[in-house]
Amino acid sequence: MTSHAEPKTLPLAKGVWTLDANHSGVYFRVRHYGLSNVHGRFDRFDATLKVGGDRLADVQVEATVDMTSVNTNQPDRDAHLRSTDFFSADLHPEMVFRSIVVREKSDDEYELEGDLAINGVERNIVLDVEFNGLEVFPGDNKTHAGFTATGMINREDFGVDFNMPLGMDRMALGQKVRIELELQFVAP
Repeated sequence: MTSHAEPKTLPLAKGVWTLDANHSGVYFRVRHYGLSNVHGRFDRFDATLKVGGDRLADVQVEATVDMTSVNTNQPDRDAHLRSTDFFSADLHPEMVFRSIVVREKSDDEYELEGDLAINGVERNIVLDVEFNGLEVFPGDNKTHAGFTATGMINREDFGVDFNMPLGMDRMALGQKVRIELELQFVAP
């Protein structure tokens, strides 16, 4: 946290910033057999960044992820992830995030706290966010803002508890899931 007496002024224009999905991504990784990480992504998602003023308290982020779009480059595993063993995508087709508060950590680093709903279970999480800057994108001549967000969740907290024992003290899948977001938003 900074010790500034005055709140930092945001370099973002007021209004609703829309997602540039072509330059964004929602990724995850989980330990497999204790040996390596399996990486995956979601191919369909949307997000908005609402800036109501020039203070962090005036910022809201909302995002939805289509759970049926999970992609680990292995079709059988993706089908299993969509099943009731994991995401129950037929019953809960979307993962939803709604921000509660944004806190400044340093000049371009923030914490984004919010509620995440997966598999019909909602939990509070905190993401570390890096503001990567603003640029006018030549493809549309509009100002784009870039962010990288990372965090860790325990999948069992969301009712995603399928696993297979490997022995007395080891399981096939790790409990912790690393979340990695690369997001570009277009100015209002």
